[in-house]
Amino acid sequence: MRRYLIIDDNVAFADNLAEILRDNGAEAVVVAEAAEALEAVRSTRFDALVTDMRMTEMNGARLVHEIRAVDRGVPAIVVSAYTGEGDLVAARDEGLLAVLPKPAPIPRLLKLLHGARRNGLVAVVEDDCVLADALAEALRDRGFSAVTARSVTETGRLRGVKPFAALVDVRVAGGDGEALRAVLRQNPSLPVLAMTGFGEANVLAEAIHTFEKPFSTEKVIQVLEELHQVAQ
Repeated sequence: MRRYLIIDDNVAFADNLAEILRDNGAEAVVVAEAAEALEAVRSTRFDALVTDMRMTEMNGARLVHEIRAVDRGVPAIVVSAYTGEGDLVAARDEGLLAVLPKPAPIPRLLKLLHGARRNGLVAVVEDDCVLADALAEALRDRGFSAVTARSVTETGRLRGVKPFAALVDVRVAGGDGEALRAVLRQNPSLPVLAMTGFGEANVLAEAIHTFEKPFSTEKVIQVLEELHQVAQ
């Protein structure tokens, strides 16, 4: 039986979501404050969590960061009725499964929770915004969380999270191959899948798989699913 943690100081919303999850055969624990949430993850292994963005003690993105200091593998969804651009950036930097509006679209939320993979965070380094967003969405649909970077400089945000694999474009702002090398410097044992339209053989030798553009997203997902299964 899957087990979920719901964090929201709107008790009516949290209880309603918990009831829906229980009706679908899952366990649901409801807490109203960040301190309670941290206590819960110290004693219980959750398959995923849902948290409000705006709470009195800290925002949802910060709470996810604190929770992952205790349990790095838990997938997280943030919901909010009032999310500013700064909040969205902070949430995306945490490698969330999704950021959803509030009231949350229940069918979408249930689908995401049901498929959520523990320890399923993928780092995506791609400066083509359309491709990066498409890859992140495809990952979510298969239960993976995604954290994105669009330059060599932005790969620095990956230091604060723990992906199990990375999908890296060989040519992004900051130098050919430098993003791939930067990711490996941060985590030398991380499996890296390279994306390229140019076939830079000297760089690609550092990746375990290479996908030449245009590539099949389905094939990328299949490789990631195999890597995730081995890592569990």
